[in-house]
Amino acid sequence: MKPKGNVVKYGKRNSIVKYNKWGYIFLIPFVVVYVVFQLIPLASTIYNSFYENFMSGLKQIGPTFIGGQNYATLFEKGDLWTYLSNTLIMWIIGFVPQIFFSLLLGAWFSDTRLRLKAAGFFKTVIYLPNLIMASAFSMLFFTLFADTGPINSILINMGVIKEAYSFMSHVGSVRSLVGFMNFVMWFGNTTILLMAGMLGIDPGLFEAAEIDGATSTQRFFMITLPILKPILLYVMVTSLIGGLQMFDVPQILTNGTGDPMRSSMTLIMALNKHLFSKNYGMAGALSVIIFIITAALSLLVFNFSGNKEAVGKKGGK
Repeated sequence: MKPKGNVVKYGKRNSIVKYNKWGYIFLIPFVVVYVVFQLIPLASTIYNSFYENFMSGLKQIGPTFIGGQNYATLFEKGDLWTYLSNTLIMWIIGFVPQIFFSLLLGAWFSDTRLRLKAAGFFKTVIYLPNLIMASAFSMLFFTLFADTGPINSILINMGVIKEAYSFMSHVGSVRSLVGFMNFVMWFGNTTILLMAGMLGIDPGLFEAAEIDGATSTQRFFMITLPILKPILLYVMVTSLIGGLQMFDVPQILTNGTGDPMRSSMTLIMALNKHLFSKNYGMAGALSVIIFIITAALSLLVFNFSGNKEAVGKKGGK
């Protein structure tokens, strides 16, 4: 009987191994795509960042190994910190109202007691700006807020201003427009994510809190927000990564200049200028720095969230 038992166990183990092989076979396309379009370009970018390699007129200079000179040049000029601060400021301008309105709308649509009519229609309308190309959105706002655009005409006719206000010539207005456009384009997507998380919360928790006398505000801050923490963390990290990659909206709105006085020039816009001038060494160095900054900020968000959770658990104990 023992040999039969061993044969059965061996047969089961063999079938499991054969079944697992299919998983690895299905992973092959992903691995190939990742290596070809992600890993090899990443290695090539890091490699080029240590070389002097650019076009001077029709003459190709390099590639010549110069070590970390490209990185030193980026930090010595000081433009890197200017572009980083511009990027983060415009991201914050768009992200703060995005989270606020997404939480508000998510709580509104997920509350079954309100019995909202045509909720599906409004959800679709909220998400629609996310489907519009950023280039089309930027061209629309450029036309609306031009010196001779309809916004200036309306303000003049209403007597708010006496002469046309040049929105594209002031730091605050340009940054606000970029932040507002990013908010309008992405708050629908964030609302859907948060609303999905809210609909997954057990209604019994809210009923128990209501019986205990908790107000709607207390239920939101004591039940909804803590349970939504993983989704909020995901939204913040993905939004931060997207914000550091901000390019199309300020590029089109300012015609690639980042004016006024480079106050709307982002990191990716600066990277695009190096690529356009075929300075592959500087472009590679800037790409690596953006990668490091993105990773560092993402880890900072995760660690901050993890530390707060650990402190809360210790306090509870």
